[in-house]
Amino acid sequence: MALEIKQSLKLSQQLIMTPQLQQAIRLLQLSRLELVEYIDQELCENPVLESVQDESVAGDHNIENGGAAEEPVPEPAKTDISINEVEWENYLESYGRDSMPADQSDSDRSGFESVLTRSPSLADHLLWQFRLTDFSEEEAMIGANIIGNLDENGYLTVTVEELAPNTADGPSQVERVLKRIQEFDPLGVAARDLRECLLIQVRLLNLGNTLVETILQDHFDAVVRRDFAGIGKKLGIPTQEVAQAVEIIGQLEPKPGRSFGTDNPMYISPDIFVYKLGDDYVVLLNDDGLPRLRVNSFYRKSFDLQNIDKQSKDYIQEKMRSALWLIRSIHQRQRTIYKVACSIVRFQREFLDKGIEYLRPMVLRDVAEDVSMHESTVGRVTSGKYIHTPQGVFELKYFFNTGIKRIGDDDIASESIKNRVRTIIKNEDPARPYSDQAIMEILRRENVSLARRTVAKYREMLKILPSNKRRKSF
Repeated sequence: MALEIKQSLKLSQQLIMTPQLQQAIRLLQLSRLELVEYIDQELCENPVLESVQDESVAGDHNIENGGAAEEPVPEPAKTDISINEVEWENYLESYGRDSMPADQSDSDRSGFESVLTRSPSLADHLLWQFRLTDFSEEEAMIGANIIGNLDENGYLTVTVEELAPNTADGPSQVERVLKRIQEFDPLGVAARDLRECLLIQVRLLNLGNTLVETILQDHFDAVVRRDFAGIGKKLGIPTQEVAQAVEIIGQLEPKPGRSFGTDNPMYISPDIFVYKLGDDYVVLLNDDGLPRLRVNSFYRKSFDLQNIDKQSKDYIQEKMRSALWLIRSIHQRQRTIYKVACSIVRFQREFLDKGIEYLRPMVLRDVAEDVSMHESTVGRVTSGKYIHTPQGVFELKYFFNTGIKRIGDDDIASESIKNRVRTIIKNEDPARPYSDQAIMEILRRENVSLARRTVAKYREMLKILPSNKRRKSF
């Protein structure tokens, strides 16, 4: 068979991810705070892009036509004052004092200490006490190593043997320094396990040689199992006395470093607000702090100049195209979020009216079909964004959960089942807590069919202990 070259036409479709499309997808999945940070970065990198402070000016910006509101640049006012007539000494003395009273002296001004503050960490608090203690130079080095190896809860994460190689007396010297650090505040710090932590607190609270110390010393595993009757039988005392001692143990702090946590609080800024006006719900986007963008009028005028070189003109054209695409992408992002939020409100109206018990099972496909979008787009919109409703602040993904079948009734959302499990356990008798099997039977009487392992999974997700550890005998 002879080989020959032929020309043929072929029609095919393919998806091309242009940089503009990638930018639009990226903007869609950014949270509101991340979007503000991204816009600030673009304002620094793109000279054509500028932020409009006056909302009345921003309202004249025609996004669809790709135009930008142009402000007339006022001519500088002419003046007859000569530069030599300016009183520069008085000007320099008064410059920069508009925000501060003129009669305020330097001694009356607030220092930086009143503005810049930082909460002390656990290590800082311990090192401060360590410096006030009489230690030798070698002991000071050992103590610094001990404090440096404490975790955020205040527990020692290494063994005494691991701290001993470079010491003169070996583990015994490290143990002596450790015992002295364990007397520092907070009580129970530098312990190696929970049992030692509680014993340190008991002794420092003058509860040594008492029933509390005896139970912790010899029957700690039984306390964890809440086997009060077994402890009382071994010690030959009434079970009620054991329960009273365990109650004192329960008031101790299992995590001494808790109050020195380094985690800063995370403040949520909702992307959407939902308010009820009459019988309807109104959806509003949170534009507070979001810069309003436009194309700088100076560069628009410079683009039409004849004496500008081609390289500069290409640069301005590229930056103008990038700026206009960013503005359109942000507006498209806001419209998409608004459509998805309105769809969620329509689906979850009963939840907004009555609470979590009426949360409706919903998947991404339901909203995607309602707003005529792809599921992946809805997934990006709901990622990392929060909505403020009359029932509280929720992540958008909170409303998407699987449905649990009910006998002879509509499906119920899994979040509603979790809330029901929490309510059942909250109202149980402390002396006879419900087991997972008992909770399953209660839900079955309410026409909700769940397996026992599913109840256990929901209970663990709610961070609730099993029944044998929730039981309170007295």
